[in-house]
Amino acid sequence: MTGKERIKRYSRELLQISLQDGQLDSERVEAVLNTLERSRPRKYLSILRAYLKRVKREIARSSAIIEFAGGLEDDEVDRLVSVFSDRYGRPITPVTRPNPDLIAGIRVRIDCDVYDNSIASRLEALSRAAV
Repeated sequence: MTGKERIKRYSRELLQISLQDGQLDSERVEAVLNTLERSRPRKYLSILRAYLKRVKREIARSSAIIEFAGGLEDDEVDRLVSVFSDRYGRPITPVTRPNPDLIAGIRVRIDCDVYDNSIASRLEALSRAAV
């Protein structure tokens, strides 16, 4: 097994240690980082980079970035979170961001998936079709 493969496997194991009930736990992440800092294994920085990449990916998997134009009520956010939690089979944490460029509507991004129901996206699709 090469060094890169070992680092990937080790970072994957560290991520598994950082999960509690399938969710990233900040206390466990902190404990992993403290343990790594105390022990300083070979390729310490490479392991930290690989672990950071996996932690960021796990955060993206469980976060819904909800962009909206205009207002968005709390019950609408709760309904969206409920729908996406059911669809993905895991709890989803909402992050709301106003985005006036959408003109009207909403865009939701969970990991690499984007759900866009905005006027801006429809206008863009129309302009591509007209060309």
